[in-house]
Amino acid sequence: MRIPSHPFSPSTIEQIRCAFAGFAGRTSSNSKCLKRASVGIILVAADDESGETAFLLTVRSHKLRSHAGQYALPGGRNEPEEDAVDTVIRECAEEVALNLSRDQMLGMLDVYPTQSGYSITPVVFVVEGESSIRANPEEVERVYKIKLSELLGERSVQFVKQKNRDDVLIRFPVFDHHIYAPTAAIIYQFLELVAGRYQRVDNLAAPDFATR
Repeated sequence: MRIPSHPFSPSTIEQIRCAFAGFAGRTSSNSKCLKRASVGIILVAADDESGETAFLLTVRSHKLRSHAGQYALPGGRNEPEEDAVDTVIRECAEEVALNLSRDQMLGMLDVYPTQSGYSITPVVFVVEGESSIRANPEEVERVYKIKLSELLGERSVQFVKQKNRDDVLIRFPVFDHHIYAPTAAIIYQFLELVAGRYQRVDNLAAPDFATR
């Protein structure tokens, strides 16, 4: 099977922008009872001279009280006066020293309710041209640029039925580990949107350890 490479080009960005033009993000029925948070899928040029589209993936600091050491998208809890876009802009500046603006936003995905009590709004941004990215060691141990094509083919999404549970776990193989929900669910919906498909993901679960 031929794996799409998604070159980081104006035509690819316009394709994604057009996909969002016909997309209205859904809100889960129980999301109003949850704490609000937002994360960013930040599209950048891959750093391996392939010319492909990548996104930023962080490893959370082991100093943090929750989700320490886990793979995550840049983001965090919304401040009272913030909308989802404001939160992602602020968190990207704090976590990876990346200054975003609202005109770099391409769209929003479905709100994802987590097992740890959050309602996460994913916001997609594009960063064209050179950008300085630097991890804040208090929050982030490392920042990776993951090509979209790396999560297709042999490293494509995996769905696992959990023992003694009705829900289905979602994960992506990455390096020698896995990305789990909510990050995996959000990335999966984005990849499906890029491919011209809509896939609900609020029914896809994380393993118990990923909720702590």
